[in-house]
Amino acid sequence: MKLNKILILCLAGASCFSIGAFAQDAQSAAAAAAAALTEAKQEAPKVEKPSNWTKSLMTNFNFNQTMLENWAKGGDNTYALKGYLDGNANWKKGEMFWNNRLQLDYGFVYASSKPILQKSDDRIYFESKYGYKMTEKLYISANYDFKSQFADGWTYATPGNIPEDADRNQLIELWKNARVPKSAILSPATTTLGVGIDWKPKSWLSVNFAPLTGGLTIVNDPRFRKSYSMDVRKAYKNLDKEGTEYKDLMASGTLYRPVRFELGTQLKADAKFIINDNFSYTTQLVLFSNYLDHPENIRTNWDNRIDVKLAKYFSLTITTNLIYDDKVLIFSEADGLTTQRVQFKESLGFGFTYTFATKKK
Repeated sequence: MKLNKILILCLAGASCFSIGAFAQDAQSAAAAAAAALTEAKQEAPKVEKPSNWTKSLMTNFNFNQTMLENWAKGGDNTYALKGYLDGNANWKKGEMFWNNRLQLDYGFVYASSKPILQKSDDRIYFESKYGYKMTEKLYISANYDFKSQFADGWTYATPGNIPEDADRNQLIELWKNARVPKSAILSPATTTLGVGIDWKPKSWLSVNFAPLTGGLTIVNDPRFRKSYSMDVRKAYKNLDKEGTEYKDLMASGTLYRPVRFELGTQLKADAKFIINDNFSYTTQLVLFSNYLDHPENIRTNWDNRIDVKLAKYFSLTITTNLIYDDKVLIFSEADGLTTQRVQFKESLGFGFTYTFATKKK
């Protein structure tokens, strides 16, 4: 009997000890959980700092091909390829902004009747604008731009006296020799820097007026300096214009300076209409008057671009470029004269389009 009482007392003691130990462990666990919750509350969630930059890159590649066989109406087998990149990097902080845009075009055509590649498009165009907001629609701004091209440009004349038994290599050589050079990299190139005001009456329209604009026209290759009315070097100004030396220097292009400085006023208007997700139209008109030389002759550049989205990654693109520059002399076989003329180019293409852009947060 005593043994049973002792056993009961031992079991009761063990139970009390176990309950006490369990309560102590539960209390420790609760304290640890409370501490963890306190620390979690103290640690503020990390918030990613918003960027002042917005960036985008539009890529467009057009390919056209025509194949003819036993075609009664005649024609050429042709292949055409053109690439276009339009990159934008814009910064904004408070009342200040800095917008940058780079446009690159390059394209070529191959026709069976001319066994050489013919360049169809070639352009480098960089713009940069920094400004400070004065009122809701007016900004003080500084505007910089640069224009040139990647490779040599040619007029593709038809060679004379092509032998009937000429092989492909001979034909290629004949066509290359018949080409007439018209331009090259940095020949020409233009760069301007202007200070003025920006007026933004609408979200889709920006007008920049820079009454103090300095510019450089660069023609690095002597062969093209006469066509761009470059100034005669000081060392040769007193030479007899009817003399042999003067005519030889003029023919080689070394008579002229490679760079011409201009100071004037510039008006630049940019507009972009986004009709819907499938149709957009952008246009830019640039007018420049040179204070130093015939300011009444306004240099004009007008570019237009229409993009029509046909599918998720495919679009139809139409571009036009109109230029008038009284310093550029162009020969025309129609009248046999070399003089100032209105330049115009139109291009239509279908191809692949994709845009990389900063994600909106």
